[in-house]
Amino acid sequence: MSNHKVLVVEDEMMIAMLIEDMLDELGCKVVGPATNVPRALELIGKESIDVAVLDLNLDGRDTYAIADALQGKNVPFIFATGYGSAGLRQEYGHRPVLQKPFQARDLETALTEALNRIECGRPVITR
Repeated sequence: MSNHKVLVVEDEMMIAMLIEDMLDELGCKVVGPATNVPRALELIGKESIDVAVLDLNLDGRDTYAIADALQGKNVPFIFATGYGSAGLRQEYGHRPVLQKPFQARDLETALTEALNRIECGRPVITR
């Protein structure tokens, strides 16, 4: 995971700081955090991002526009949510999901899985 640039999209600052700490321990470079959809889209447009951690809900608003933008740039991402995979739209059901709260090893596993889908030449969309 060392030196990967990870976009963090999370509106709860305590959770964002915990994720940043976990990523720092993994040797990642944090982009963000983005606490709202417009900021996340801005960062996606101007930053080089290897992978993203995406909260499914930002202040009551879903983040599928962010997921679409990441997918359009072929940037792998994982959802971090308290809703679990049952809360995802069907077209995103194949994405790695971290059930909040999670541990650093869970974050590392999910990020590695997301990155491996791209690096191994497998399509991000598996349907």
